[in-house]
Amino acid sequence: MAKTFNITGVCVPTLHYMADVSRKFDRIMSMVEAGDYFIINRPRQYGKTTMLFRLSDVLGKSGEYLVFNLSFEGIGDDIFKEEAVFAQVFVRQLARYAQLSSKELADWLRQAATEMRSFEGLSQLISELIEKSGKKVILLVDEVDKSSNNQLFISFLGLLRNKYLERALFPTFHAVVLAGVHDVKTLKLKIRPDSEQKYNSPWNIAADFKVDMNLYPDEIKPMLDEYAADRGVSMDIRAVAERLFYYTSGYPFLVSKLCKMFDEEMLPDKGVREWKVEDTDTVASRLVTETNVNFDTLIENLENNEGLYQLTYRIVIEAEQIPFVSSDPTISLGAMYGIFKDENGLAIHNKIYAEYIAAYMTSKLLTGGQSRDLLQYSGAYRGPEGSLDMEKLLSRFQGFMKEEYSKQDRGFLERQGRLLFLAFLKPILNGHGYSFKEPQISEERRLDVVITFYQHRYVAELKVWRGEAAHERGLTQLTGYLDGLGLREGFLVIFDHGAVKSWRQEEVKMDGKSIFMVWV
Repeated sequence: MAKTFNITGVCVPTLHYMADVSRKFDRIMSMVEAGDYFIINRPRQYGKTTMLFRLSDVLGKSGEYLVFNLSFEGIGDDIFKEEAVFAQVFVRQLARYAQLSSKELADWLRQAATEMRSFEGLSQLISELIEKSGKKVILLVDEVDKSSNNQLFISFLGLLRNKYLERALFPTFHAVVLAGVHDVKTLKLKIRPDSEQKYNSPWNIAADFKVDMNLYPDEIKPMLDEYAADRGVSMDIRAVAERLFYYTSGYPFLVSKLCKMFDEEMLPDKGVREWKVEDTDTVASRLVTETNVNFDTLIENLENNEGLYQLTYRIVIEAEQIPFVSSDPTISLGAMYGIFKDENGLAIHNKIYAEYIAAYMTSKLLTGGQSRDLLQYSGAYRGPEGSLDMEKLLSRFQGFMKEEYSKQDRGFLERQGRLLFLAFLKPILNGHGYSFKEPQISEERRLDVVITFYQHRYVAELKVWRGEAAHERGLTQLTGYLDGLGLREGFLVIFDHGAVKSWRQEEVKMDGKSIFMVWV
């Protein structure tokens, strides 16, 4: 059976091409061996479940550990209705996994489950289980988000916490590893019901989890090595791995998704078994036009949190420079969902997300009725050999803004100027090209839009006018950026929020580059 790139569920080495996460695994393993209690809190589809299964497999085969790898997902809500029910179901889940290594222990647990009535009894059973097993017992619990808003589950964490604190007196789990999006260390509960005003965290005994779960080029490369050898695909593996990381910043789902798209969609159409670096660009451009469960969750998280949506807009569209302050609730929420990262300040985690979010926000503008006139400008802006006539395109956008200036609220145009340009661009590229946004660090809040149209590439920089001196420095930065991309021409859209609009156009020659500019 041929291996595939997996984007759902657990990755199995015999079935799927897998990145080399051995260094991450070794760090997590050392925490387990040290007896740490911790949570692998990372966004959806980040390899958490696969890591738990690998831990369970390696620890179980060592002979030193008895491992229970549980999940409360899929067992219904009745477990959270009563303390006795929770305790009984939990013990039955322990019995299910004990069956894999000891039928005698499993039978004992099943019998104990029928007599379980309270967390006090569950606490006693855990100590008895440790003594009966004669091994170090590890508890792994996946999908804790499914339960983290439930008082019974929080109380269960409190039980584990108390046993951890008393482990010198009473046997308990050697290590406990939870996995989920949320960091349950931040949850609060009343651990003792007789202390009405006493609140504490049920998981403040947990060790900090600092393992970087992103996949880096050196970790992606072995997966491509195996794939290329299996399928007879020629590629510059190092360059492709770096390009995959360029678009995904190592988000595991996105890395596997791009590989899967190439293997299943592009390779059969190529006629030759070759993966060029630019093929990665093509599948990335296709991906941002698709929908999937991961993207659905991304948009749902934005739409359900107005503050998060607005902050994301300021980064993606306005290219604002905002410090990354992990204690800020909105920034913390965005980082937890995998939307934000710290990259010399607040940034979108990866280029795929940035593009998908920009496309989503642009679509909302186009379908919202305020800017329906943009759609009429999707006509011909073609130059020779399938190129874009960028001067004509920018001139027409300037004309559109000038026409709308007399119709629309001026504040709307100034607030939405960059988004209007992206919306203007969208129907023009329509199926023949794509654009990636590159926010640049500068005092002018540059947003460089790298446009690919057929085989041609262009850079259109969007920025707000900050005065002549800043403008000159910005031109120097732009020429350097063009030089890095190997381009001789650049384009500049300047949003001038002054009281009097100039609506001017200008072309300058600088360091061997030609830059065409329009003021709007």
